[in-house]
Amino acid sequence: MSSDHVSLTASPRTEFGSAVTRRLRKTGQVPGVLYTAGGETLSFSLPHHDLFMALQGAAAKTAVFEVGIGDTGSVPALLKEWQLNPVRNEIMHVDFQEVDLKVAVQVAVPIVLTGMAEGVREGGVLDQSMHEVMIEALPDAIPDGIEIDVSDLDVGGVRLFSELVAPAGVTLIGEDDTVVASVTVPSAVEAPESDEEGAEPELVGGSSDEDSSD
Repeated sequence: MSSDHVSLTASPRTEFGSAVTRRLRKTGQVPGVLYTAGGETLSFSLPHHDLFMALQGAAAKTAVFEVGIGDTGSVPALLKEWQLNPVRNEIMHVDFQEVDLKVAVQVAVPIVLTGMAEGVREGGVLDQSMHEVMIEALPDAIPDGIEIDVSDLDVGGVRLFSELVAPAGVTLIGEDDTVVASVTVPSAVEAPESDEEGAEPELVGGSSDEDSSD
């Protein structure tokens, strides 16, 4: 395994339920799951501090970790999913997926726009309509992101998927004509005309059912 991998040491978890999970979190532990290459699912817990520090930075989403549970040897794994309490900034749960370092995987990585678009200097608005791209690569070759320069984009100009450039050993997955970014003319905001005097005001900003459970 690569020495660049971040090692995480976890304890096997054999008790389940909301009460058990609450006790774990109160003692500074985070419950998690490792999906093994053989299809078995292993439950574990590990110190919140260790996990929190390991997941700092955007690169953690594409990094390879060495996850060891109990006395078993560590295995290479990618971060599959994690749940964050945004109020307390605490990790509530984490899932890892075991990988074979010699077998390519498909994952989504961020698209990073670089440069100041010419059209923005002229008053246009830069719109990034594609924020992630699926790639296929060996686990240790997964890039932190795919960069694309938008410096020469004028108003009305676009960057397409076909213009993305993959690093060596990485294959991009997508349609060539998909728009990644564009510079548009800002829409003029016109004040509404009061044609109907005495009309009841429109309700703005109603209740929302959305929450941030991640």
